[in-house]
Amino acid sequence: MYRLVRRQRNTVLRNLELCFPELSPEERQALAKRHFEAIGMYFAECALGWFGSERRLEGVFDVRGLEHLEAALAKGRGVILFTGHFTAIEICGRALKRAMPDFAVMHAPRSNALIDEMQRRGRRRVSHESIPNDSIRKMLRCLKRNAAIWYAPDQYYEGGALVPFFHELALTNVATSKLARMTGAIVVPLLYRRLEGEARYEVRFHAPLADFPTDDETADTGRLVRVLEDFIRVCPEQYLWNHRKFKKRPPPLPDLYANRPK
Repeated sequence: MYRLVRRQRNTVLRNLELCFPELSPEERQALAKRHFEAIGMYFAECALGWFGSERRLEGVFDVRGLEHLEAALAKGRGVILFTGHFTAIEICGRALKRAMPDFAVMHAPRSNALIDEMQRRGRRRVSHESIPNDSIRKMLRCLKRNAAIWYAPDQYYEGGALVPFFHELALTNVATSKLARMTGAIVVPLLYRRLEGEARYEVRFHAPLADFPTDDETADTGRLVRVLEDFIRVCPEQYLWNHRKFKKRPPPLPDLYANRPK
């Protein structure tokens, strides 16, 4: 994949250059190759997560920080599981579903009808409900009944606020702060990852941020992005770097992907 998908490879290398300028070109290239290995594992994990038996996946998850999730659910206002797009996303849904009585995931509909139907059926195995990412009404209903929702607003968002991501400003969705303020839902940061050198996965719930949300949704989002950055540093090869996070920034900010190798 690293050799064949040139456009994605160039996007990954550019994102790593912007976010980890302290690494040498050789170190970033090695990280990019590990990233494509992680994407390859993702495809196998989709099959296991969506279609594998419970017996096959028994005992492969280490779930940490359940006390934070349980304390948040005890408040009865719903939980927003704030996270990002990491490559172990599909298989770790099995552990999340087991950890709570009512678990919903957000998803983006696919343009290919067959892939969309496969995703829809697969998400039934990893959640109690799958919500289209443009259906705010369904999301609000889930929070009202005290469900926990997997929520990853970390990719480019047209019309979002300019918030620093590592070393550059990116248009970022500020909806987490808005939803928490509107509904009273508790925001619990969530890291899920593949453990290096093991056929095991870690799902870790973290304590909610203190004094969150505030009246400043952009500042709130900046705090959440710092949390996400810490998660990425734990397993940088597993974050989805093939997404153009810094695209379409308004002038006078430069186009960070312009005049790059095709």
